[in-house]
Amino acid sequence: MNNKFRNSIIFQVVVISLVIGIGYFFFYNTQQNLRQQSIATGFDFLTREASFNIGESVIRFSAKDTYLRALMVGVLNTLKVSLIGIAFSIVIGTVIGISRLSTNWLVAKIAAIYIELIRNIPLLLQLFFFYSLFTELLPHPRNALNPISGVFLTNRGLYFPILGEHPVYPVIAASFILVCLVVLILHMFVLKKRWLSSESVPKAPVYLLLIFGVPLLIWIIGGSPILMDVPKLGGFNFGGGASISPEFGGLMAGLILYTSAFIAEVVRSGIQSVNKGQTEAAMAIGLGKVRILRFIVLPQAMRAIVPPLTNQMLNLTKNSSLAVGIGYPDFVSIANTSINQTGQAIEGVGLIIVLYVFFSLVTSIIMNWYNRKIILKT
Repeated sequence: MNNKFRNSIIFQVVVISLVIGIGYFFFYNTQQNLRQQSIATGFDFLTREASFNIGESVIRFSAKDTYLRALMVGVLNTLKVSLIGIAFSIVIGTVIGISRLSTNWLVAKIAAIYIELIRNIPLLLQLFFFYSLFTELLPHPRNALNPISGVFLTNRGLYFPILGEHPVYPVIAASFILVCLVVLILHMFVLKKRWLSSESVPKAPVYLLLIFGVPLLIWIIGGSPILMDVPKLGGFNFGGGASISPEFGGLMAGLILYTSAFIAEVVRSGIQSVNKGQTEAAMAIGLGKVRILRFIVLPQAMRAIVPPLTNQMLNLTKNSSLAVGIGYPDFVSIANTSINQTGQAIEGVGLIIVLYVFFSLVTSIIMNWYNRKIILKT
């Protein structure tokens, strides 16, 4: 064993020992302080009755449910915000990023102003702005705006009709999702076959016929039911149908617009990283701008776009914790309420850390897998 390798091993052992020692010091002191103040530790509180209500929930919840179920509501609310926010941010950011490079002077300038304006306003301030916009400028339920029959816009939210309860509706929804997955797999297979054999790819109408035709056929076989649950004004608010609260609307508007501005710059820089000779060669063989962008530029730009795009997706998920500022019940908000009632701050903060680390790792794993699939192989 040479001296360099031995010194490396000794250094690593010393560092690991130091980290373990510091960790034990903080753990021991924390335990001592908790005992002196008679503060209970552990996660037994999760099985106790929560005794508080949650304004918005993906699953059913009441004050009689446990803290564990309350935290699960927070997890699902945060997940809903993250998934919807990421999807819309990518779409809007891509459109704005491409517009920034437009040869149309007005379109390019509008995109540039949007990016510079939104990126330089703190996100929390934007959340306050949109929340105030929805709650202060919109009318009360009795004077609700009714732009479309059955749709009502008030300072308490957007209310709209949804399908009523019928046995065939879940089957239609399941068939729609299944057909979408089948079409996606089929399209990927056909694209691969096209590159190998130069065969043409089925047109979009074929896919649309499958996606909407199968559910329509099931609806017809099921008796063509039309049951709608329409919102109705009763007392001081609307009941029935579905609604989007001002808190959720303000949070989504702020997160999507803010993150899309950063994604737009990621897309712009990714497109500009592609050699101009690629575009010139495509134009020389007669391809239009849309086809050049879709088949030549974006596939190559994705290799530069994906890594920073992943960072923006992670940022949106973590920034969703600012929802507590406008009263949306995300995981941080519900965990804070649980901490205030039980006094078990260490466990509550620990759960918050674990959740966001988990979301970040899952997102990173998925995007790293995608990045490996599109990376240039030599």
